Amino acid sequence: MTKLLFVTGGVVSWLGKWITAAAVGKLLQSAWYAVTIIKMDPYLNVDAGTMSPFRHGEVFVTDDGAETDLDLGHYERFLDIRLSHDNTLTSGKVYSRVLQKERDGWYLGDDIQVIPHVVNEVKDAILKVAEEYDITIVEIGGTIGDIEWPHFTEAARQLRRDLGKENVLFAHVVPIIYLWFSQEFKTKPIQHSHKEFTRLGLQEDLMFVRTPYALPEGITDKISLFCDMASDHIVTNPDCDSIYELPQIFLDQGVDKIIQDHFALPYRQPDITNRQEKTKNILHADQTVSVAMVGKYAELQDSYLSVVEALKHAWAYENIHVDLHTIEADEYHAGDLAEYDALLIPWWFGARGIDGKLLAIRDAREMQKPFLGICLWLQLAVIEFVRDVLGQSDVTSREFDPQSTSCIIDYMPWQSDDLSKGGTMRLGSYTAKLLPDTKIYHLYDEFDLIVDGTITERHRHRFEVNPDYYSQLEDSDLIIAARDQQTWLVEHIELHDHPYRVATQAHPEFLSRLEKPHPLFVGLVRAGENPII
Repeated sequence: MTKLLFVTGGVVSWLGKWITAAAVGKLLQSAWYAVTIIKMDPYLNVDAGTMSPFRHGEVFVTDDGAETDLDLGHYERFLDIRLSHDNTLTSGKVYSRVLQKERDGWYLGDDIQVIPHVVNEVKDAILKVAEEYDITIVEIGGTIGDIEWPHFTEAARQLRRDLGKENVLFAHVVPIIYLWFSQEFKTKPIQHSHKEFTRLGLQEDLMFVRTPYALPEGITDKISLFCDMASDHIVTNPDCDSIYELPQIFLDQGVDKIIQDHFALPYRQPDITNRQEKTKNILHADQTVSVAMVGKYAELQDSYLSVVEALKHAWAYENIHVDLHTIEADEYHAGDLAEYDALLIPWWFGARGIDGKLLAIRDAREMQKPFLGICLWLQLAVIEFVRDVLGQSDVTSREFDPQSTSCIIDYMPWQSDDLSKGGTMRLGSYTAKLLPDTKIYHLYDEFDLIVDGTITERHRHRFEVNPDYYSQLEDSDLIIAARDQQTWLVEHIELHDHPYRVATQAHPEFLSRLEKPHPLFVGLVRAGENPII
């Protein structure tokens, strides 16, 4: 029978439901259960593709090209699984499906309503994913009581009724309030969240209490009394030095056994030994490298969450602490890179901050600083090289100067039929052919990621290196290290006689895992600690 574990949040948003769900999923997976996770978001956008990173953090891309909430990245990283468009469900997607079905004649004779039509669409989407797994975790974004929530919470309530209480578990994440002036914890917001939860016909089976400090004796009993829950089902969910500590913290409190007992599953002891060793390296690395991350949204690290986590994975693998310094591209000045060991430049769209970005790339080349550029930064690395080394100062990108006749970065001919925001995007997994005997080839080979001379990476970009310039690039010190297997477009580049000047059109951060770090990030950290590689 399908087992569903719903994760909800109360009082305020951004509590860390996603980390809680991922950590619980890791525990269950480590007990050899097949686990997957679904994220349900109440907003009316069909997907996260057009959202500003300042609103919702980075856009995470799946193998099948779905543009999703950043939480799916945490799920993939924690569980080392590949998710798809079926693992993300927004209110916009649900309503779009219902309205399209109405137009197609599915509901002839009916007046379309939230109950049953919208709710049934939500239930069907959950059960479609869940049928292939032992346990499916469903995180509902937002906060209990939000006006956008009812179709999701009602679907959860009905599924518990349909499948039986022993097959559906509700885990509620809530903050406890600490008052500095009186030096005491307050549980009243938790009590109000519980009342709102029960008003919707739901009852928590587990409560994860977010807290910056250890809970004093008696607080758990008070929550237990007012929320009608067993005290051992109230779990301390503390702030951590590393999010990768959380599975062990939950394991120590018996969360895995509570869940397995609720689902009447034979108890299996989770084995997270390998993860513990990697987490230890994150907390107590032997050496340090300083990395400057120059970005358009650098002030908000959630904008580049997968990049930051990929650096941590490389840090854990190499046992080298990464001291990350973020610099807004608009504020970068020539020479600012001198105090750092390496440069990392993540993705973005648009022309803002281009001068600062090009200065940082030039500094990395001239100062022989290890450099990793992602997505747009491959394009800018090509522009900087052709301008400053080959002397063609007029080359640019169609994205920055639509009227230019010297676009070394441009649309491809087959994109011209659809220049809408989504129509020109290259999304999802693509396979590239590697050039042997390059730094990039040797790194991928070290991690056994090469299959018949090819690698597969995820993409999210619009413009490409113009093939009209290929021969010129190939005659220079810039090495085209990988090309798309079908179109022969440029995918990876590196620079001859440079410690580590690597850029990729792809998004390698999406495939990095704590136990399986991405080789390009490992190469950067390794080169930052020892530039001669």
